[in-house]
Amino acid sequence: MPSDQATWLIAVPNDGDAEGIIQELQHKLKAPSRSVSQLGIPSFKTGTLDSLITLSEELPKQDASFTAVVAKTVDTLRNLLNNDPNKLSQHILVNETSVDDYLADWNWNEGRYGTQRSLRETVDALNKEMTSIDNTMKAKLQNYNLVKGSLTQMQRKKTGNLSVRTLADVVHKEDFVLDSEYLETVLVAVPKTLTKSWNQQYERLTSMIVPRSSKALASDDEYTLFGVVIFRRIHDEFVQKCRENKFIVRDFVYSDEEIERARQELDTADMTEKELWTELLRLSRTNFSEAFQILVHLKVLRLFIESVLRYGLPANYLGIAVKPDPKTAKKTFTTLQQHLSYLHRKSTDKTRGGDTEFVGEYQTLMEQEFFDFVLFEVPWIII
Repeated sequence: MPSDQATWLIAVPNDGDAEGIIQELQHKLKAPSRSVSQLGIPSFKTGTLDSLITLSEELPKQDASFTAVVAKTVDTLRNLLNNDPNKLSQHILVNETSVDDYLADWNWNEGRYGTQRSLRETVDALNKEMTSIDNTMKAKLQNYNLVKGSLTQMQRKKTGNLSVRTLADVVHKEDFVLDSEYLETVLVAVPKTLTKSWNQQYERLTSMIVPRSSKALASDDEYTLFGVVIFRRIHDEFVQKCRENKFIVRDFVYSDEEIERARQELDTADMTEKELWTELLRLSRTNFSEAFQILVHLKVLRLFIESVLRYGLPANYLGIAVKPDPKTAKKTFTTLQQHLSYLHRKSTDKTRGGDTEFVGEYQTLMEQEFFDFVLFEVPWIII
C-alpha cells in the first residue's frame, strides 16, 4: 500500500470520459472535490521500446534524487525559520499557492517543457534544472554557514565565564597602567572558592608585585576578575605561579584600537549574517517552488512511460491526483483497487497480438512492482 503521508498520482487509460471518471471516483471515495482531481498527462512522443525501458530503469534514481533536493530545501527553510509552522506555511508555496492547491490544479508546463521534445530531452532538461538548483543551494548554504559559524564563535566569546570570555566589554581604560616602561597590569580570573586565597597570597606569589595593587574588576557565578600591577620583567614567572595556584591569567593587552576593531568585526559579521539569511531565505523559497514543480513533472513523465509499457498505445491516459485522509487511507486505497480492478484485465488483453504484444512481455516482468493501475507518490511537506 502507498504511504498515507503522500499524494497519490495515478494513471489509467483515458476512454474519453475523464470528467465522468473523476466524479465517479469522488463519489466512490466520498472525498472532497479537491482531494480527487484530474492530473493532465500530455501525449508525449513515445519513442522506441528500448528507450522507454531505459528511462523506466533510470527514472527511479532521478526521482529519489529530486525528492532529496526538495527535502533539503525544506530543511533549510526549517532551520532559517526556527521550525516555526506559521512562518513555514508562508514559504512552503508553489507559485504562491499551497502544495495541495498546486497539485489539485496541475497542468503540464508546455511553455517550459514542450511536448514536441523527445522524452529523453525532457528528462535531461529537468535534470539540468534540478542540478542547478541543488548546486546553487549548496553554495549559498555553505557561505551562510561559514559566516554564521564565525558570528556564533564571536558571540560565544562574549557569553562564557570570566576565565574564557572576551574582556573588551568588561574592563575599562582606567583599570590599567598604560605607557609604562617597567610596569603592567595583568588580569587574573580567580575561582570564587579561591578568592580569599588570592587576596592573601598574590603579593607573595613572586617578587616585584606592586603591594595592594589587586583590584576586583568584575565577577560572575564562577570567577572574580582581578587586575594586579607587576613589573614586566617577572611576567612569565608570575603567570607560572598563578597557574600553580589555579589562578588563570588572561592574555589581554588593553588597546582602544583593538577593542574598536573587535567591535566593528562583530557588527560587520552580524550585519553580513542578517543579509545572507535574508538572501538564503528568499532563494530557498524560490527554489522550493521550482524544485517541487520539477519533481512533479518528473513523476508525470514516469506515469506516462509506465502507462505505455503497461497499457500500450494509443498513448492517451488520464491522470488522477488523490490526497488520502491518513485515518482512512487504507479504506481509500482498497476502494481504488476495487473500482479500478478492470484495468488488470485491460492490461492483460493488451498482450495479445497486434503491435502492442511487446507491452505484455515487459508488463509481466514488472507486474509485482505495480498495482492494477500505475501509481507514484508525492510525499507531503509536513509543516
